[in-house]
Amino acid sequence: MSNGLRLALSVEALEPRLTGIGRYCLELARRMPLEPGMEDVRFFRGKHWVTDPEALLAEHWRPTRVRRWRSTIEAWRHRRFAAGAVVHGPNFFLPEWAERGVATVHDLSVFHFPETHPVERVRAFERDFLRSIGQASAIITDCATVKDELVAMFGVAADRITAVPLGVTPPTIAPEAVADSLAGMGLAGMGSTEGGYALCVSTFEPRKRIDLLLAAYARLEPALRRRTPLVLAGASGWRNEALNAAIAVAQAEGWVRRLDYVPEGQLQALYAGARLFVYPSQYEGFGLPPLEAMAHGVPTLVGNSACLAEVTRGAARVIDPRDEAGFAEALASALEDEAWQAEAGAAGRAVAAGYGWPECIARTISVYETTI
Repeated sequence: MSNGLRLALSVEALEPRLTGIGRYCLELARRMPLEPGMEDVRFFRGKHWVTDPEALLAEHWRPTRVRRWRSTIEAWRHRRFAAGAVVHGPNFFLPEWAERGVATVHDLSVFHFPETHPVERVRAFERDFLRSIGQASAIITDCATVKDELVAMFGVAADRITAVPLGVTPPTIAPEAVADSLAGMGLAGMGSTEGGYALCVSTFEPRKRIDLLLAAYARLEPALRRRTPLVLAGASGWRNEALNAAIAVAQAEGWVRRLDYVPEGQLQALYAGARLFVYPSQYEGFGLPPLEAMAHGVPTLVGNSACLAEVTRGAARVIDPRDEAGFAEALASALEDEAWQAEAGAAGRAVAAGYGWPECIARTISVYETTI
């Protein structure tokens, strides 16, 4: 009989429109069952056990309905399984029934900047976060910065926390496929070989500071904005009415293109066609989009968040988005300095190549083993 690990993995973060946390959860769900040291891996979402986590990526997922007697038996079996398993909450929280729990804390933005989050999210953290990190046998963060914040802000012992960087999926799109994919997104003739565009991929919410990017871009010379327009891609979040109005004006003037959420296949083409990637976020726990852009060799600007500076390892130019004039100057320089573009593109590829999902999985399993 195997003496491998048994894992109960929460898949709450899986949904059709994956964000960074959802991508992390999906990689765990796909890869953990394939690891030699894993005896059994099961998935749960709320009170329901999930047979196929990838089904959650489809619209309108509903748990399978079963007869009451069968549901009772299955619940008993799963409780027995969970009692001896490592329970991993990859999206901040652990269920109260977890006996050997590992919680991944991606960032502390709810506590640093509660005004940038929906009220219901802030209340959920106020209600369950301290209970969850207190209950956890071990805690994972995506970077050392958030580990240090947990120690300083909540008094968590440093030896309970392990920083495990996320992985970056290597580009797979063929160069000849980029133009057709861009055309399908309404960006025909805008790839990097034609002049390109500046790109920001992000959920549209206050913390991402897309409004400051828009204001700085508006300061650029009109000819530069026409030659290299700004493409904004991502799902609409919350508290963005003023931002949407400003984007509409810029679209009418012809220097902004607004795309909704872009699925993974098209997203690779969007990165590949960009001349510059800009991510002015106020605060991140990791920041997958800049690293994904860097993996494609796209020179990158990031906001002056400690986490972003940590994970980009000097390959991205760090800017202060609150300095509108300075931000605009950095944008103009980045768009026109071809020598820097080549240097930053090569450096970015090298940094992104250092983040692999296999390494993330191996280090995560090492954390699981500390709970035994």
